[in-house]
Amino acid sequence: MAQTRNLPVPQKSKSYLTLAVVLFLTVFAGKFIVKDALPYFGFDEETFGRYWNVKWPLIGHISGGLIALLIGPFQFWKTFRNKFLNVHRVLGRVYLIAILIGTIASTFLAWTSGYEIGFTWALALQFLAFAWIASASMAYLSVMRKRIVQHKEWMIRSYVITFAFVLFRWLNELEIARTLMPQFTDRGPTLIWLSWVVPLFITEMIISFNKKKSTL
Repeated sequence: MAQTRNLPVPQKSKSYLTLAVVLFLTVFAGKFIVKDALPYFGFDEETFGRYWNVKWPLIGHISGGLIALLIGPFQFWKTFRNKFLNVHRVLGRVYLIAILIGTIASTFLAWTSGYEIGFTWALALQFLAFAWIASASMAYLSVMRKRIVQHKEWMIRSYVITFAFVLFRWLNELEIARTLMPQFTDRGPTLIWLSWVVPLFITEMIISFNKKKSTL
């Protein structure tokens, strides 16, 4: 009997951990939105700096990223998803369209203003854009084929990549990053790769571990 009463405890602890992670990511992303993203919508030339001549593609890129960033948590919210399934489907389509717009804008920026900084920076941006749209597309194709488990897994990967833009900004402001790599031509490409490849690798390990655990 004592063992039976203790069974819900791990699940409860897991819920608290999930809540703590969600709150941390919300604050983390909120700081990025307020400090780094929203100022561009004031359309002040000083804010855009060297990106003033490509302000509209940049706005498209930022808008797509913000929409995807804000929609993501609702798509993972099980209670919301079950109660408002049609809204969940509509938001899913909006999420995909936002990423498509962001990807097109990112590709344009990579080979214009990005290429002016350096080829490695442009290439790093392009690979991130490709991973972004590819993961979102796989999530969409999976749900269209009624492969719900795969859909959830690809949505997790997609959101991890969406969050890379937030992580990059944070890493780029770290003093240690600027000390080790004073030149942005070195720092930028390195941090871009770190912002999505490492988190995605960790995500893959967690997904794989949970799969093996469920089969035991």
